[in-house]
Amino acid sequence: QVQLVESGGTLVQAGGSLRLSCAASGRTFSISAMYWFRQAPGKEREFVAAINRSNSGSDYANSVKGRFTISRDNAKNTVSLQMNSLRPEDTAVYYCAADPRNYGGSIIPRYWGQGTQVTVSS
Repeated sequence: QVQLVESGGTLVQAGGSLRLSCAASGRTFSISAMYWFRQAPGKEREFVAAINRSNSGSDYANSVKGRFTISRDNAKNTVSLQMNSLRPEDTAVYYCAADPRNYGGSIIPRYWGQGTQVTVSS
């Protein structure tokens, strides 16, 4: 099993920046891809970003491209999401996720964190 714990969520003004972190523990050697998803009130959970273990590939939702950057530190078993130029529509609970398989658009990650709230005020 893998445990994921997110941190860094808070209230921020529109146009501001925020960095989310996720720490993995347990069978971390089994992790290949790591993800960030988000769920806004009344909406379905949506993909935000993903990165493979080798840091050779990453992907982003169109809504965050150019504003968000995903990165990971395999030595520390962490993944981060740097969020810049935040908008009110970025308000959501952000979830870290991980999977033994390389990132693929149709993959639903096996492991999930509990989420961290990000609120962007206008």
